[in-house]
Amino acid sequence: MKKAFHYISLIIIASFALSCEKVVEVDLDTAPPKLVVDASIQWIKGTSGSEQKIKLTTTAPYYNTSVPVVSGATVFITNSTNVIFDFLETGNTGEYLCTNFQPVIGETYTLTVVYNGQTFTATETLTEVPDIEDLIEQNNEGGFTGDEIEIKFFYQDNGAEDNFYMIGFKPNDKPFPDYDVLEDRFFQGNQMFGLYSNEDLKAGDLISIKLYGISRQYYNYMNVLLAVAGSNGGSPFQSPPATVRGNVVNQADENNFALGYFNLSQVDTVDYTIQ
Repeated sequence: MKKAFHYISLIIIASFALSCEKVVEVDLDTAPPKLVVDASIQWIKGTSGSEQKIKLTTTAPYYNTSVPVVSGATVFITNSTNVIFDFLETGNTGEYLCTNFQPVIGETYTLTVVYNGQTFTATETLTEVPDIEDLIEQNNEGGFTGDEIEIKFFYQDNGAEDNFYMIGFKPNDKPFPDYDVLEDRFFQGNQMFGLYSNEDLKAGDLISIKLYGISRQYYNYMNVLLAVAGSNGGSPFQSPPATVRGNVVNQADENNFALGYFNLSQVDTVDYTIQ
C-alpha cells in the first residue's frame, strides 16, 4: 500500500507540473530604432577595388525574427578632392553598391548617408597591409589542451610607423569568420603572425585567412566590440555593458548617432587546406 501511495503521489506531482507549464514572454522596453551602418570598404590585393558594398539596417525589438533593412537612403563617399562615388540600392534589399570606387592608400574618404531627413557622416583613411608570407605552419598538437589543429601564418611589419591589424579566419563550414585585432607595439619592424586553432578542424577543411590594415581608431573600436561580444558569454538575456559607439555621426543631433563603423582597409587573403 505504501508503494502504491508513492506511485500515486508521483503521478499527481507530474500532472501538476505539466498543467502549470506556460510560455512566459518578458515585457522588454523597446528603444526607438537606430540606423546601423555596415560600411567596410575592402581593397583586396590583386583586384581593382572598384566594386564595393554598404548595407543599411535598423535595430529592432528583441523578439523580432528579422532585421529591418533601410531602403530609399542616399549613400555616397567622397575623397579629399571631392570626387563622389555613389552607392545605389539593389532593389529593396538595403544593400547599396558602387562599381567605380577608386581606392588609394593613405587617401581620406568621407561617407555620407541621408536617411529619414537626417544626414550621417564618417571619415576614415585607407590603410595599407603587408603581404601574407607563403609559409603557413600547421601544428596538430595545438590549442590549450594540445589536441587541436592549429595554423599559423606570418607577415612583415613596417617598422617606420605604428601599425594596426585585423585578422579573420573562416573555415568553410562556418557561417561567419572569427576576428582578432592586434598592434605592432612590441613587434615594431619585426615579423608578426596570426594564430588559429579549433577542436573541430580536420584534414581537408578549407580555411580562408584575411589580413586587414586598419586605423588606430578602428582598432580601438573593434577591441571594445570583441571584448563586449566575449563578455556576453552566449546568454541572450545578458545585456552588453555599454553601447559600442562607432564613427558615424548624426550632423543634426550627435546623441542620435548611428551604430556601426565606416572603415577602409587594404586586405591580403589566402586559402589554406588542412593537411
